[in-house]
Amino acid sequence: MSQHTISPEITFAPDHSSGTKQIWKTFWLLSLLTVIELGLGLAIYNIHKGEHPNATLVLAFKGMVCILTLAKAYYIVSVFMHLGSEVRNFIMTIVVPLALFIWFIIAFLWDGESWKNLRNTNGGSREYKKTEQHAAPAAVEQGAKD
Repeated sequence: MSQHTISPEITFAPDHSSGTKQIWKTFWLLSLLTVIELGLGLAIYNIHKGEHPNATLVLAFKGMVCILTLAKAYYIVSVFMHLGSEVRNFIMTIVVPLALFIWFIIAFLWDGESWKNLRNTNGGSREYKKTEQHAAPAAVEQGAKD
């Protein structure tokens, strides 16, 4: 027995010879995505700082930032958590509950906002009006002038 086998289920040995090359490739790819995200964030900031911000352009930039962030998250999970080389069923066992959990959070936030608006309008019987957060200090200053 010149060949030692650890387990009969293992059918191939992982190749670790290109480790440094893979690390640098990952570094440069994630760095590039991060620089693009920062550039888009700076563009969004400058658009909001302007006199007449373009809401459609801001929304498009925010969508691109979300897509780039998801791409980075996918690549990080694939490389650093080694899910890229796993069996598809195992990947789905992790990804599907995560997607459901994200949907769960979004659904509860949406429902909470709806509930807050209904409470502020007595169940829809009166119009919802936003109140000023800083109305009290102005009233105090008005009283001080009198």
